[in-house]
Formats: sequence, structure tokens, C-alpha cells
Amino acid sequence: MDKKLVIPGEFLSDDINRADEGTYVEDGKVYSSVFGIASLKNRIKVVSLSGKYIPRPGDMIVGIITEVSFSNWIVDIRSPYEGLLHISEFPRRIENTDMSKYLNVGDSIMALVADVDPTMKVELTLNDQRLRQIKEGRIIEVTPSKVPRLIGRSGSMIAMLKNETRCSIFVGQNGRILLTGKDKDLDLAVKAILKIERESHISGLTDRMTRFLKEEKGKQGKEPEKEVEKEEIKTEEHIEEEKIAVEHEKVEEEKSGGILDELLGNGK
Repeated sequence: MDKKLVIPGEFLSDDINRADEGTYVEDGKVYSSVFGIASLKNRIKVVSLSGKYIPRPGDMIVGIITEVSFSNWIVDIRSPYEGLLHISEFPRRIENTDMSKYLNVGDSIMALVADVDPTMKVELTLNDQRLRQIKEGRIIEVTPSKVPRLIGRSGSMIAMLKNETRCSIFVGQNGRILLTGKDKDLDLAVKAILKIERESHISGLTDRMTRFLKEEKGKQGKEPEKEVEKEEIKTEEHIEEEKIAVEHEKVEEEKSGGILDELLGNGK
């Protein structure tokens, strides 16, 4: 078995030359330095589970295609484990040779965790009307453990965010969040989400976020008014400048006309 769950101090190998991230060497042996998933193939590496997303059946996630194999798309799901999207779980029937035409490396998807077996083989599906390839919007990432706080009790926090920012927000259980809307609204939504992530441990978060969003929107509302005032002042100044310019042109024309008359012999 290439991967297994390990605890700090657990023996991994006698080959110290294979020791990599998440391990330490003592008395010529390799041990795990963290609680996590040990990869024992080639280099010995342990991926810490602290703050990592552990997939469960029924989770809605945002994944990124990392590889296209014969019958599976390999998907990065922000976990120590890879997600597998089998060709049969694509919404329409396609040939193996055409897989990269529909989903290629780097493409993002909204997917559902269909199954997780005892060996942590994570099977994904797109066979649901809510699921699709992501072709527009902005994706940001937060710590997966903060997702429940972002959603709020009975969805209260995310509902408030959607209402105040006028953005469509899809929160993946793996901490990837898809936002769609106007750029100005997206900027506000991103700022609010990152604030929630930073302050999720402080009580009274919902009330604090409500005030924060109203203040930020108030600032945005005042900016256009200031621009209008500046424009009005500029307009008045321009009117005066134009009057002076017109008078100046008249004088120059009279001078120019007098010189031309003299050169043409039209003077007195």
C-alpha cells in the first residue's frame, strides 16, 4: 500500500535517502513528524491533515483537472487525496479519445463527492443539474475548517453575503469558493469572505460583518458624488477659461489682420 495514515513519531523506513517533507531522521531511520497521510512510493513524504480537506460522500466541491487518463479525469480537490471523475460520470456520453475536448488540464469544475472507499479512493460525479464546468467567475480559497462559519447557522451568513454583495456565491466544502457578479461587487465579496476567515473565532461575527458590509457600501456610494462635485467645479473653471481664450483669440485675429493688411499694401 503506497499511502497510509500515520502519527508523529511513527516509523516509516530504514532508507534515510528517501526521507522528504513531513519526516525526520533519527538513528538511521525515517519517522513521521506530523499526523497525516504518508506516501511511501519513491520519496517518503507525509502530508499533514491539519487544516486539510478530508472528502466525504455528498460533499459539493470545486476541483481543478490535473490530468486526463484513459477513462478518468484526475482532479485536485485540495486534499491529500486525488479525486477521480470517471468518463461515465460526465453529464453526456463521450468517447475516451474526446475527453480532453470537454475537460482539460487546468479546467475547474463544480463536482459532487459520490463515494469514498476505505482506501480513500475519492470518486466524483457531474451527473447533477447543480454541477458543471466553471467557465466564468472568480475562485478564491479559504481554510476548509472555516467553511461552516462562512455558511453560518442554517445558511444565515452566506445568505447575508449574497444579499449585501449582489453576488452569486458557491461554497465548496473543500474551501474553494466560486463567485460571479460585477467586478466591484466581487471585490467587496472577496474582502468580506477573507475577513470572515480571519475573524471566525471571534464572537458576534454576523453582526460585525453586517456593519462592515454597510460601511464598505457606504464608502462606495460616496465616491461617485465626489466625482460629480469635482466635475461641476471643473466645468465652471472651464467656462471662465473658454471666455478668456475667446477674447484672446479675437485680439490675436485683429493683430494678425493688421499685419496682413500692411504686408498686402492694404494699410492706410
